[in-house]
Amino acid sequence: MIEMERYSRQILFKPIRRDGQEKLLKSSAVIVGMGALGTVISNHLVRSGVGHVRIIDRDLVELSNLQRQTLYDEDDARDNLPKVIAAEKKLKKINSEVKVEPVIADLTLDNAEDLLAGFDVIVDGTDNFMARYLINDVAVKHGIPWVYGGAVSSRGMFAAIKPGETPCYRCLFPSVPAGMGETCDSIGVLSPITDIIGSFEAVEALKLLVGAESNPNLEQMDIWYNSFLQMDVSQGRNPECPACVHHNYEFLDRSSDQQINYASLCGRNTIQINPRKKTKQDLEKLASTLKNNGEVKGNPFLLRFMPDKEITMVIFQDGRVLIHGTNDTVKAKSYYARYLGS
Repeated sequence: MIEMERYSRQILFKPIRRDGQEKLLKSSAVIVGMGALGTVISNHLVRSGVGHVRIIDRDLVELSNLQRQTLYDEDDARDNLPKVIAAEKKLKKINSEVKVEPVIADLTLDNAEDLLAGFDVIVDGTDNFMARYLINDVAVKHGIPWVYGGAVSSRGMFAAIKPGETPCYRCLFPSVPAGMGETCDSIGVLSPITDIIGSFEAVEALKLLVGAESNPNLEQMDIWYNSFLQMDVSQGRNPECPACVHHNYEFLDRSSDQQINYASLCGRNTIQINPRKKTKQDLEKLASTLKNNGEVKGNPFLLRFMPDKEITMVIFQDGRVLIHGTNDTVKAKSYYARYLGS
């Protein structure tokens, strides 16, 4: 039995009322990325009563996250918990009536449609361009509205995208920027800007879920230097857009080279190795094997293996590996082959 009293103040808000609340309770949202933005977005959507919230993230909680990633604490960092597992625990304590579904995964062309299709809205909590182009291709292909957002330093921006009605992300940003761009790891970030952008994203998601009119602007702001820009993009659809006009979903094309298996995580001295062919790892058995070659720590979701003082390998159940201590892909491949046999 759902306790509507929980949502009484939200029901008093005229654009939602009881009908809107009932829509939210029957709706579903998927959040890609559970860092600074994702923790804010999920917190609001779960408190608002969105019935099913899937949260996707590839990483584990670290001490440096706690400055801005508001669902996590020191215990989560000490225990090396995957972000989605730590977030699930907190979110279920906030609202046990909502289905919170954690997925430990890196969003790739191999799993994007399986993870995102079928939801009523997709919300961007990522920190990289490639993931957003991938989200956009899935959203346009399946007709799913989504909310884009980004924050770095003291700056942030967001936009609501409705396939077939508004410009898509590819219309607004036609090409993947060269290089890694500015990131929180390279130039830093203020916690208030991630709270603000994440909250705006959550509001736009709620509007989409109750059928209200979404913001027609690409909103940009810098909270340190007090600048705010509203850019009306409602007429900005590209008549030659590969995605929403020609339905050429390049970022879902397995024959393209848009996706790579070896990626340097900017500013983190880390290489991510993400096998295209997923195999579920027997972590207990793997730990038994690796302990002869170095220090092994683990939990039900990952192993942390330290073969020497320089390198730490974090191995996830789906075979994805983070190799901390190097930005050299060749060196990372060597460690991967040496200890994981491929």
